[in-house]
Amino acid sequence: MLSAALKPSGLAEMQRSGRPMWFWMLSALFVAAIIGAWLWTPDKSRAVLELRYLRSATDYLDVSGVRLHVRDTGPRAAPAIVLLHGMGASLHTWEPWSEALSDRFRVVRYDIAGFGLTGPDPTGVYTLDRDLQTLADLLDRLGIKRASLAGNSMGGRIAWNFAARYPTRVDRLVLIAPDGFASPGFEYDKFANVPSFLAAMTYALPKSMLHSNLTPAYADPSKLSAATVTRYHDMLLVPGVRGAMLARMGQTKLERPEPILRGIQAPTLLVWGQKDAMIPITNAADYQAVLASAELVVLPSLGHVPHEEDPLASLAPVRAFLQR
Repeated sequence: MLSAALKPSGLAEMQRSGRPMWFWMLSALFVAAIIGAWLWTPDKSRAVLELRYLRSATDYLDVSGVRLHVRDTGPRAAPAIVLLHGMGASLHTWEPWSEALSDRFRVVRYDIAGFGLTGPDPTGVYTLDRDLQTLADLLDRLGIKRASLAGNSMGGRIAWNFAARYPTRVDRLVLIAPDGFASPGFEYDKFANVPSFLAAMTYALPKSMLHSNLTPAYADPSKLSAATVTRYHDMLLVPGVRGAMLARMGQTKLERPEPILRGIQAPTLLVWGQKDAMIPITNAADYQAVLASAELVVLPSLGHVPHEEDPLASLAPVRAFLQR
C-alpha cells in the first residue's frame, strides 16, 4: 500500500489533498500494523490448553527423553493396539475409535513428538529413526511386548516402518492413507523441500486460514466441525509446536519403500477414502504391488481422515480385521 502511494500519481493526489507526506506515511504504517495484528497468532498458554485437553497429569510419560502425552484405555490384559496420528494432528483425532475399541482392546495413543501436548522434542530431532525408537521405548514403558498398529498418513509411515524393523512386536497392521512414497517436494534420499513461506505460520495462523487448509482432508467439508477446527488450531498453538513441525518437515528424508515393506510380516489392511485429495487412492496400488497379501478397503464417500469424517463406517472393517 505504501509503495502504491509513492507512485507519481499517488504523490500528486496526496499533494492535492492538502495533507503533509508524513500523514500518509503514518497512515500506511498504521494500516499495515492493523493487518499484522489481525494475522499475528501467538502461542497459547500451556496451562490453559491443558485445562481443556489434558485428561490427567498422569497421562504424561517420560519416554526417550520426551514427555509424551499418552492415553492408555481398555482392559490391560486385552490385545493392544497403538493409534498413530498424521501431520498436525494429535491423539484426540482418534477419540471415537478409541472409545469404541476400548471394550475389547487396550488402546494406546499419543501425541507424536513435536505435536499436541507432547510439544517439541528437547533434542530437536524429528527423524524417522527417532520416532521408531520412541514408539519401541513407549511399548517397553507400558509393558507391551506385541501390539497391532494403526496409523494415518504420517502415522501410517511410522507404523509400517516399525512393523518392518520390529516384526516380532507387531500383530496386525492397519494403514489409513499412509505416507511413504515419493511425491512433489518429497523425493527419495533427499531432505524435503520446505517452502520458505511456511515459516510465516510461526507468526501468523488465523483459524480461518487453518480451516481452509483442513477442508481438503474431508470429502464432505460440512463434516468438518467448528470444534474440530478449534482443536487443531489449539494444538498448533502449544508453545513450540509450529517450529517443531517445520523442523520435522525439513528433517524428512524418504527411503525407497519397497525393500522396507518387504520386511513386514504382520497381516496388513489398507484403508483409503476414495475421495482422498491429499494422498490419492491410486497410491494403494504401490503398497499392494509389494504387500501382495495386503487387503484393501475402499471407503467410497470419505477423504483423507475417515476416522474423523465418519468414525463408525471407517472403523467397521478395521474392527473386523483386528478380531479375525
